[in-house]
Amino acid sequence: MVYIPRFDLEKLCVGIFTALGIPQEEAADSAEILVSADARGIRSHGVARIKRYVDGISANLIKGNVQPTVLRETPVSLVLDAEGGMGLSLSKKSMECVISKTKDHGVGFCSIRNSNHFGIAGYYAEMAARQDMIGVTMTNTAALGVPTSAREAMFGTNPIAFAVPGLGDQMFSLDMATTAVTRGAVEVAAREGKALPPGWAVGTDGLAASDPVRLLDDMLFKRGGGLLPSGGYKGYGLAVMVDILTAVSSGGVFGGAVMDSEITSARVCHFFMAFRIDLFRDPNEFKQDISRMLDELTALRPAEGADRVYYAGLKEQEAEKKCEKEGVPLTGEVWKTLKETADGLGVPLPAPLLKENKF
Repeated sequence: MVYIPRFDLEKLCVGIFTALGIPQEEAADSAEILVSADARGIRSHGVARIKRYVDGISANLIKGNVQPTVLRETPVSLVLDAEGGMGLSLSKKSMECVISKTKDHGVGFCSIRNSNHFGIAGYYAEMAARQDMIGVTMTNTAALGVPTSAREAMFGTNPIAFAVPGLGDQMFSLDMATTAVTRGAVEVAAREGKALPPGWAVGTDGLAASDPVRLLDDMLFKRGGGLLPSGGYKGYGLAVMVDILTAVSSGGVFGGAVMDSEITSARVCHFFMAFRIDLFRDPNEFKQDISRMLDELTALRPAEGADRVYYAGLKEQEAEKKCEKEGVPLTGEVWKTLKETADGLGVPLPAPLLKENKF
């Protein structure tokens, strides 16, 4: 593993984006969100995706300095056409708008069509949670998920994030795909030469898939096969719900029509929501109860073979704190790709901190 100080890794990503013509503010927002995924241990959604961004920006499929079109707006809602802009920075600004509406009116909503990859969904839900709100975020993705009883993909990994604050820095932060795993997890397995375990995906024959490289290729070219829904029909239903809230609500593309290209991710749709805690009760009392709930969960006796009990977001929060001291861990393969990309664009590289322990 290669360990890079967080600020230096963000600076590297900013340099890559600005070298491709992305404005400084958009580049900084995008770098912050991508690096936050690696800092939390979510390697599937971090800087490993830089090459797909570089390819997409170079092909004008992902655009900087785009002013989204407002399709409809009310005091509590907003619908946008992203016009192919940077999904990361646009999503941050959109959640800021939702939070502003929520401060004024108690609730806020935003759906967006024609956008691009927006990183980890939890980042945006947590923005609301830090403002004494409950945050909810969703996005659809390229059709990679196979419905229950089918053998071809018809919905995306379609993640859902939900975040609420506790006392201090405690936070319940659920960020989950509606498929058993994300495509990024399959990409990680492909980079590391590992077989897929049973329960992750099916191949073109409808049977368990183990070869991540073949699966990624089959999904890209729509030969059949794909990721299994999380929890069977339950994940399948949730994935369709995400398509409804993100794409149908904004007039965007949904289901099997959402397709990646060979060089970059699909144009996708997002949904952001927040509501103030004080609509229900005193925020401090609410946070006290959240913290009590989370403390009770972590105090439970662990099962045989487990060392402790976690709640959603705790592992990521602990990993992020660790990174502040030790640097952000990247695999050698990801660092090599970053180095080649930076060298090709004339962007200086930070000095890595090499360690023997694995992340």
